[in-house]
Amino acid sequence: MLEFENVSKSFWTGSHRKVILDRVSMRVPLGESLGVLAPNGTGKTTLIRMMAGLEKPDEGEIRRTCRVSFPLGFMGGVVSKHSAMENARFIARLYGLDPDYVESFCRWLCDLGEYFDQPLGTYSQGMKARFTFSLMLALDFDMYLIDEGMPGSTDVNFNRKAGDILAERLRTTTIIIVSHQPEILAKFARKAAVLMDGKLHMFETLEEAKQLYDYETQG
Repeated sequence: MLEFENVSKSFWTGSHRKVILDRVSMRVPLGESLGVLAPNGTGKTTLIRMMAGLEKPDEGEIRRTCRVSFPLGFMGGVVSKHSAMENARFIARLYGLDPDYVESFCRWLCDLGEYFDQPLGTYSQGMKARFTFSLMLALDFDMYLIDEGMPGSTDVNFNRKAGDILAERLRTTTIIIVSHQPEILAKFARKAAVLMDGKLHMFETLEEAKQLYDYETQG
């Protein structure tokens, strides 16, 4: 389970204080994947980084009673001067997993060819996204955090393979996905929430959440 209790978070922009969360409480039990609708600029990435433990709240408490992934696309923990192979084996050891398995899984899924043995610093953004997404799927988490869906990859084969794996994971794990596009959430979650003006409005269905989201963003 992932739980927020009276969590607040804000930033000083130089001219005013931008509120991301204002005394938000919520619970995401295992087995109940959640989609969060949030307009651009409202703090989607900050929210998901807080779920992962990469950002701390100003006030309140965040509790994790399960293994929560790092956010999709997060490059922390990987070293640019090392190759994907070296990074995959190092991260596997950190999580107590078989380095041979994690390396071979990532090599197969991201399909970077000889670049897999080259430093990450030589990769394009799309190649980095493919590797970090592959690494996330290779690790054994109870709850996966996804910011805006699939990585920005134009590789059709990768998108198909990764999408198939994500669909399979939905049957056995919990996914929290944050996006400004309702159609992306529909692929992964039935329950949904809307992040707006520092408040997180929880709904039983994506359709209910979409009604509030459309009203606020289009009205």
